[in-house]
Amino acid sequence: MTERQKDRPWLMRTYAGHSTAEASNELYRRNLAKGQTGLSVAFDLPTQTGYDPDHILARGEVGRVGVPVSHLGDMRRLFQDIPLEQMNTSMTINATAMWLLALYQVVAEEQGADITKLQGTTQNDIVKEYLSRGTHVFPPGPSLRLTTDMITYTVNHIPKWNPINICSYHLQEAGATPVQEIAYAMSTAIAVLDAVFASGQISEDRKGDVVARISFFVNAGVRFIEEMCKMRAFGRIWDKITRERYGIEDPKQRRFRYGVQVNSLGLTEAQPENNVQRIVLEMLAVTLSKDARARAVQLPAWNEALGLPRPWDQQWSLRIQQVLAHESDLLEYEDIFEGSHVIEAKVTALVEESLAEIARIEEMGGAMAAVESGYLKSQLVSSHAERRARIEGGKDKIVGVNVFESTEPNPLTADLDAAIQTVDPAVEARVISALGTWRDTRYQPPFNHPRPCKALERLKEAAKGTDNLMEATLECARAGVTTGEWAGALREVFGEFRAPTGVSSAPVAVTAEEGTALALVRRKVELTAKDLGAGNLRFLVGKPGLDGHSNGAEQIAVRARDAGFEVVYQGIRLTPEQIVDAAVAEDVHAVGLSILSGSHAQLVPDVLEKLRTAGAGDIPVIAGGIIPNADAEQLRAAGVAAVFTPKDFDITGIIGRIVDEIRKANKLDPLEVPA
Repeated sequence: MTERQKDRPWLMRTYAGHSTAEASNELYRRNLAKGQTGLSVAFDLPTQTGYDPDHILARGEVGRVGVPVSHLGDMRRLFQDIPLEQMNTSMTINATAMWLLALYQVVAEEQGADITKLQGTTQNDIVKEYLSRGTHVFPPGPSLRLTTDMITYTVNHIPKWNPINICSYHLQEAGATPVQEIAYAMSTAIAVLDAVFASGQISEDRKGDVVARISFFVNAGVRFIEEMCKMRAFGRIWDKITRERYGIEDPKQRRFRYGVQVNSLGLTEAQPENNVQRIVLEMLAVTLSKDARARAVQLPAWNEALGLPRPWDQQWSLRIQQVLAHESDLLEYEDIFEGSHVIEAKVTALVEESLAEIARIEEMGGAMAAVESGYLKSQLVSSHAERRARIEGGKDKIVGVNVFESTEPNPLTADLDAAIQTVDPAVEARVISALGTWRDTRYQPPFNHPRPCKALERLKEAAKGTDNLMEATLECARAGVTTGEWAGALREVFGEFRAPTGVSSAPVAVTAEEGTALALVRRKVELTAKDLGAGNLRFLVGKPGLDGHSNGAEQIAVRARDAGFEVVYQGIRLTPEQIVDAAVAEDVHAVGLSILSGSHAQLVPDVLEKLRTAGAGDIPVIAGGIIPNADAEQLRAAGVAAVFTPKDFDITGIIGRIVDEIRKANKLDPLEVPA
């Protein structure tokens, strides 16, 4: 038998970036030396949401979940000694995507690169930010304009760049079923392409070039057969839409091009070693089938439910990909599922159901209208609540969490504080100090930038009119403008957007029939309200800082509502001051704070202190999120009543504990109601 030529492996990336541009640059060069074939840049939350590190909302968030990039100098240091003309760089950035691409282009020009050869991707999908990830800044209309301007600019000037990565990844994390993930991503793509072609910036003969640059970023869960079928369904629907709606004849331009981050939602804090086999199975979903194989794959690390992974943990995930690509025979065969009637039936069902949901969204006026009405968000909150209920009821089995819970001592986590990467709290002060120096010296040698005020005025004028915003943004980048200044200028013109939370319209997911856990908690809530002489117990769920991962907070809010609480939930991105003001104004009986970005150590004590100052120090404060043990002890010592982490999957039980803490804080006897 003649030996078949092996297919080229997919791009192998590790999602990385932390602390400072210098530290991240060192990490990137180490990862490239280990055989990584592309860069995937994680930006910190202030950069993602258009704030400088010294903004009040940036407190505790600087350099924590990614690298802070505040201006051209930071971007230069981030890619120092990395030739951008030869690199394939993915940037996970959305609301401020245009700004980061402008900085990247200017650094490439300074390196002497031919910008027409630059290759990479900017995520630039704002719709899923409104629905799941929460790093949106501007209202839907202006956000779509930024996306449109960037797509038309890159197609005309950086033709190898993928200007948008329509991202269904976070939709699955927010509870999306495979059908919802496909339908909402495709509806977003339709909204974007319609806007691009309506803008008049693309000639009819270039429509295929635009479609060919649209890429997708997809989630792969542990149900890997269904996930592989989902990828095939995605490809069929994309081929149909691009051919029938946009008249694209060239099959190459209609190809469904996607990268994958396999699912972090399913990673567990309990028995975290099980996450390794979950990651492997999820990777198989997007690599086994040649006809639906990802073009780029990045894997999370086994310990991401515990905190930030270390370089060694990221190396382990990279090696998982390399073993599959280089040691196995996977790349030697044509598609191994071709002709399977089981796979064909599942794919057909997914296609039909997804097209029906796409049609429903079209009837509402498209993806943007469905965001503004709250339809998409409420559907996701409902799906997520149903998923949580299946886990709590034991219908969905999670090994080590609700089944097979007994375990030997884990040597990987024996020293939990050493098992994750920690960001030095002093980094924030250093970054803020460096930003001050940049602002003071950007006009002087060696930089000699022109004064930024003219560039910012030009940007505002362009925003008020119809000019493509990329040229004015590039001028801002060259003038040494900061991230906060660029976004601030556009905030002045476009305003800001607070997305619907989806909590009030979410249906009841867990029943409260007599004898159920929820019925018992409802009884505790009623008795406690009566003992306190209150009509209802009032519970404020708050998300301080910039962490936009609101799924957990929403599920707590929905279950507290179903247990009889009056819930105050104002969504994401609040200062500690705003949370305390709301707690006092609403006269709440408990405050729940949800933080997954790691900024709990600074923001939770800040809320406690401000409650005491406001004379409300007796209100029990509950903290939830990815909180290492040592941090949890410190929070309890600071006065937090209870700390919950991802291992605490029983939401009804958590609500019961919150009632107990309210009784304790108000010196009421414990209730003899089991929960």
